[in-house]
Amino acid sequence: MNQPQNPIKLENIRRVIEADMTAVDSVIRRRLASDVVLINQISNYIIGSGGKRLRPILVLLAGGHFSAKPEHAREIAAVIEFIHTATLLHDDVVDESSLRRGRETANALFGNAASVLVGDFLYSRAFQMMVDVGSMPVMAVMAEATNIVAEGEVLQLLNVGDPDTDEEKYLRVVRYKTAKLFEAATRVGAILGGATSTEERALADYGMHLGTAFQLIDDVLDYSGDASETGKNLGDDLAEGKPTLPLIYAIRNGDDAERQVVRDAIANGDRSNMEAVIAAIRATGAIDYARAAAHREADTARASIGALADSPHKQALLELALFAVERRF
Repeated sequence: MNQPQNPIKLENIRRVIEADMTAVDSVIRRRLASDVVLINQISNYIIGSGGKRLRPILVLLAGGHFSAKPEHAREIAAVIEFIHTATLLHDDVVDESSLRRGRETANALFGNAASVLVGDFLYSRAFQMMVDVGSMPVMAVMAEATNIVAEGEVLQLLNVGDPDTDEEKYLRVVRYKTAKLFEAATRVGAILGGATSTEERALADYGMHLGTAFQLIDDVLDYSGDASETGKNLGDDLAEGKPTLPLIYAIRNGDDAERQVVRDAIANGDRSNMEAVIAAIRATGAIDYARAAAHREADTARASIGALADSPHKQALLELALFAVERRF
């Protein structure tokens, strides 16, 4: 699929909530403070690593559409970022990763034990902050989400090195591990703004489908992206033995030789035969297939909020769904 002539830019979407995002950064810095120096070092390192802040953006856009109290929306936006950051710290330890977004991972710099424990600190700090906001419905959504994300991480671990992982198993991991936190972000924003149950469901559906689209494109970029833009080397997921959609599709649709080379690469967590794996992915049309799946998810996300009243925040959410599938990083 060709890139659009005027691609959606994340900075343009953020302008709708620019003051809120600045305030969220202040909340993050304030709430990270600890008497334990190592916690400050690791937390600040990972939070300052140049992420897109998509999940806080979703809280603020959903909350802003329903005129949520800014101080509550900003606090919960920081909560979501802390929980996401904790999952990154734990993921990098589990995956034995040494690079993320082109920088050394926290576990590579500070060690596995420190990274896991600081991840735990961020989880617990997030729940302290939710108690301060005092919304039981928000607490319920976030408690469920963190539990399902943890289940997703375990499910992914079970799939590692398994070339028989099918599309259904793969999508279950995506919806649990990635999309659930997107869903929680839009849902709690709606709750904070006093949305109706129908409106809350619409925002939750939007978040789930957006998160799925986002992860599908991440998996596409692992085999077609520019390392200077993505901060990842081609085949990083393959090196960890992760059977993502392009690989699953290539196994399902390739000839005997193509299937075997991809199966062996997954089973061994090996990208030494990367050229042959990429050739199999291209020959079977796996990249186009995965991109098309991502576009369907993004279209469903946009349709989920179609009945909401117009607002700059709704427009930004619609554009964010386009950004999720058009992006190159």
